[in-house]
Amino acid sequence: MSTEAFLPGAMPGHPDGPLSGAPARFKVVRTDRELDLGRVDEALRAAGGDVTLLPDGVSEEILAREVADADLLLMCYARIGRRVIESAGRLRAIIKYGVGIDAIDMDAAREHGIPVVNVPAYAEETVAEGAFALLMGLFKRFKPIQQAMDREGWIWPEQRWLGHDLAGKTLGLIGLGRIGRSMARMASAFRMKVLAVDPYLPSQRWPGDVRRCEDLREMLPACDAVSIHCVLNPGTRHLLGAAEIALLKPSAVLVNVSRGEIVDETALLDALRAGRLAGAALDVYGREPLAREGHPLAPLYGMDQVLLWPHLTFYTHEAMRRLEDETLARCGEALRGEPLTVRSTDPRLRAQKECVRFEDAQE
Repeated sequence: MSTEAFLPGAMPGHPDGPLSGAPARFKVVRTDRELDLGRVDEALRAAGGDVTLLPDGVSEEILAREVADADLLLMCYARIGRRVIESAGRLRAIIKYGVGIDAIDMDAAREHGIPVVNVPAYAEETVAEGAFALLMGLFKRFKPIQQAMDREGWIWPEQRWLGHDLAGKTLGLIGLGRIGRSMARMASAFRMKVLAVDPYLPSQRWPGDVRRCEDLREMLPACDAVSIHCVLNPGTRHLLGAAEIALLKPSAVLVNVSRGEIVDETALLDALRAGRLAGAALDVYGREPLAREGHPLAPLYGMDQVLLWPHLTFYTHEAMRRLEDETLARCGEALRGEPLTVRSTDPRLRAQKECVRFEDAQE
């Protein structure tokens, strides 16, 4: 590990490091090992941790067995169900190194007194930048033009390559939390009109240049583009269904960097195939990883009007640094027996009563 991975005086074993005061020996299980968290893994090992890395798609049986004697469970995408939580004999915390907690059985965790925390603020600007880049790619027809350049070496300005201006177009945002507000600011800088639906954002925190809509049915018909920035929960699953997609103009496009299940993906695929929607840019899918064969969304690969991204809008040097710093901070709190800092305003996290402390956060 590079000595530059940590600031001077903040090495894991240093008295002032994030893992100072940890027990001499402890066990950590980290799922989704495909997402490289080298600094976190090495810091935990250097502090005395036995770190078990599990792959994407690990079975519930294996996960439950490994968690049985673990002190910490670090997860990103893996489903942490009741069986896994009930198998944990000494678990101090479940730490989501990311934002969404929809894969964790929060009821089971609360019943067993296991605190759950996430890292809500590491990539709000990063993901908004990614979403805006995808939006611009749709408007400017990046995919078919790049493919034609790769294939032919040069193309001339024919009708089929015509793109669209962003200026003067209307962007509708579903969710106006951290990422949504960053997206709104970027769109306004490009002189787009911005509308939004968010029943949870208080009026005093509503951006002045964003028009508030009471519901989707009011907003969608006015949009040239829609970008999704809400969390996944039982109330938002298939929030954008066939009826809602039908309200969009045939010339409109959709961007989703939040969670695949917020959209009825079958209805989305049907609309794209039928030309009832001009395009889509997706970074998330109800079933990940996406695949060219054996996946219900495989037909998307062949569509010029669709940009597919592999759940990587969060993945920059700067965001990963922030993510690893915050993850190690939460690990240190748990290993020292301190209350874990909850910085999210997600009501599912705020409903916890044990082993947590709440820090005011602007979502």
